[in-house]
Amino acid sequence: MTRKASVLIEKDEHGFYAWCPELKGCQSQGTTIEDALANIREAIELYLETLSEDERDASLSREILTTTVEVHA
Repeated sequence: MTRKASVLIEKDEHGFYAWCPELKGCQSQGTTIEDALANIREAIELYLETLSEDERDASLSREILTTTVEVHA
């Protein structure tokens, strides 16, 4: 079965850091965005293998929203 998971990526001094907010502690990195995406996909798949079907359904059904806000700086 194919599912979707949210992935956030940020650039840091070592390359790109990626994590999945639905799966606490599921994170990876890569020297390029493509590497980071491939690595986080693998990390998510391995993480999901450790969960029961009910746990997978509960984790991946969480609604993750991203937006921006203006701040005074």
